[in-house]
Amino acid sequence: MFTVTSANVNGLRAAAKKGFVEWLAGTSADAVCLQEVRAEESQLPEEVRAPEGWFTAHAPAAAKGRAGVSLYLRREPDALRVGFGSSEFDGSGRYIEADLPGVTVASLYLPSGEAETEKQDEKYRFMGEFLPYLKELRVRAAADGREVVVCGDWNIAHREADLKNWKANRKSAGFLPEEREWLTRVLDETDGGYVDVVRALHPDQEGPYSWWSYRGRAFDNDSGWRIDYQMATAGLAAKAVKAYVERAATHVERWSDHAPVTVAYEL
Repeated sequence: MFTVTSANVNGLRAAAKKGFVEWLAGTSADAVCLQEVRAEESQLPEEVRAPEGWFTAHAPAAAKGRAGVSLYLRREPDALRVGFGSSEFDGSGRYIEADLPGVTVASLYLPSGEAETEKQDEKYRFMGEFLPYLKELRVRAAADGREVVVCGDWNIAHREADLKNWKANRKSAGFLPEEREWLTRVLDETDGGYVDVVRALHPDQEGPYSWWSYRGRAFDNDSGWRIDYQMATAGLAAKAVKAYVERAATHVERWSDHAPVTVAYEL
């Protein structure tokens, strides 16, 4: 069994004080992909920067206190790459990937955007560059005999079932038609060629949501968004046997506004 977890930590230093360290010590995952780390490696406490039993790789953003992605692996990878060959985005702390035997595991933090602003234009530029790379990665990995799983905060709810209040958010970043159409391309077997693993295992379920606003009682009411995904190549997706969101029992037990998304693959 090969188990992978993806988690947006909403600031790793803060999460470490709220329960992330204990969660990491207790997880059975073989690979953990983190997003929104928001710290330089030197700023992380030792038990987070290089915990015993893990190979860690951190890709902070050039802009201090923003973005940042990390990988925690049970073994040293065969190769490690930061960025996807983008002159604009490779220093933005939004993508890191590692080659393990038979599989490439990546952590992605796609820009959140903001409708009708420059932030949304930036998101569209990222998406425009990233889809061709996803296809290239799939082809390259296949030539090496590897499958691929790209985990992370994709900041797009694909379907109405992925967002509790979808009617009120039709003009909001994260649920815009252009964003959803792009994700459809990622998941088109004749285009991007990836599979939304959680949705494949739970085709008729509302959610399961992975992000809830800290405002109001969104978490208590399960008024959330499903924006954290494990997108895998078809061969790997077919080996997924269990997928679930590690939702905290109560609001006060959360160490992020996102919950970890975990998938077990029977390799």
